[in-house]
Amino acid sequence: QVQLVESGGGSVQAGGSLRLSCTASGYTGSRYCMGWFRQAPGKEREGVVVIGSDGSTLYQYSGKGRFTISQDKDKNTVYLQMNSLEPADTAMYYCAASVRRPFCFTWAPNEYNYWGQGTQVTVSS
Repeated sequence: QVQLVESGGGSVQAGGSLRLSCTASGYTGSRYCMGWFRQAPGKEREGVVVIGSDGSTLYQYSGKGRFTISQDKDKNTVYLQMNSLEPADTAMYYCAASVRRPFCFTWAPNEYNYWGQGTQVTVSS
């Protein structure tokens, strides 16, 4: 059973930075798509950015240019570096993973087999 554990959330002022981490355990395969979704209060869950085991990335939205995803395969960990944070970035950030393919191609939640518990990011103005 794959488990995803997020860390790194917190409260920052607008313009600040945070780095989220997601560490996977229980998976011995080599192909995956793994990354981040977020959900703000009263809104639907939305994709942020994901990365495939082949190194390809898929960015969803305006985070591109402010958010950067990276991975350390030796540590089974994916990172989300978030810079120039805005109050609109306030949300619960969830790590998600699909082990079906070595690349990412969709934001459809049902593509992602596994989800973490989430880590809260709060950005104040």
